[in-house]
Amino acid sequence: MKSLKLIGLAFGASIALSSAAFAQDVTIAVAGPMTGTESAFGRQMKNGAEMAVADINAAGGVNGKKLALNVEDDACDPKQARSIAEKIAGAKIPFVTGHYCSSSSIPASEAYADGNVLEITPASTNPLFTERKLWNVARVCGRDDQQGLIAAQYIAKNFKGKNIAILNDKTTYGKGLADETKKALNKAGITEKMYESYNKGDKDFNAIVSRLKRDNIDLVYVGGYHQESGLILRQMRDQGLKTILMAGDALADKEYASITGPAGEGTLFTFGPDPREKPTAKKIVDAFKAKNIDPEGYTLYTYAAMQVWSQAAKKAGTTDAKKVMEAMKAGKWDTVIGPIEYDAKGDIKQLDYVVYKWDAKGNYAEIKGNGT
Repeated sequence: MKSLKLIGLAFGASIALSSAAFAQDVTIAVAGPMTGTESAFGRQMKNGAEMAVADINAAGGVNGKKLALNVEDDACDPKQARSIAEKIAGAKIPFVTGHYCSSSSIPASEAYADGNVLEITPASTNPLFTERKLWNVARVCGRDDQQGLIAAQYIAKNFKGKNIAILNDKTTYGKGLADETKKALNKAGITEKMYESYNKGDKDFNAIVSRLKRDNIDLVYVGGYHQESGLILRQMRDQGLKTILMAGDALADKEYASITGPAGEGTLFTFGPDPREKPTAKKIVDAFKAKNIDPEGYTLYTYAAMQVWSQAAKKAGTTDAKKVMEAMKAGKWDTVIGPIEYDAKGDIKQLDYVVYKWDAKGNYAEIKGNGT
């Protein structure tokens, strides 16, 4: 009986020790659309965050502590994103990489600011995210005013004298990107023949497609997400339109090709230079491929956000969000997508957008020289 008691005490002690060790872990979070229509991008973010945490822990963690990852689903819903942000702040988690949709990142960032949480988005491109003078926000992607300019330059050079239409899905991201593209086109002396909006989640675009057909539109620029863009493309082809569809970075997932099939050939979109092609990414890309994961879209951007935070936390010698942010803005960080430096707002200084084209086999590649 005595030996059983000793065994019980020893077992209890081991649990207590393992719990104490676990309690010393630093919990960080990734938040994005793990469900819903944009879940393909949530999957990218989760893959990037999980690999980054594993690699950081294998290299010794951060300031002598291992990282534990908390995955949160906002379904690209602003209210759900705000609720998640309050939950993360309440748990005293010092850092989150997220969100994907700008309409989620912007309201969430306010709750994070109040709760002393540093937020780095790998994907939210609306300028407003970093234009509100919040102390806690940064991104590893570009902005819509940069992306829209590149799209407009490409259109102005390659579709001069053609009929242009601009659509948007009324979301913070979609309308913001469409408006920035329109602004840059108008400044270049091009006036769109049609400007129309639709609702995110719509399935039937035949009325819009009929207008595109009536106005002999040569290129339609879509400010919106890949699900609706794919349906617009398919319904254009069903009505016999050869109109080129162009959009933004929300088309950077093979799910777009699964929606369009071979009809998606020729679709254009803007995105940062493909990080999978960079020498800095080779080792990480190989590791993803060994797991049968294609680190496309925002996978490596999420990995990079984790790298920036972990390096800055080591530099600061703490995970305190405000001190880490001070270190971030004062330093230059080596990441899988290349070196990153920040301006005072939390925007990166180095990113250039390029134009990509989808082929009939469901792959996309950069148009070399950008056509701009």
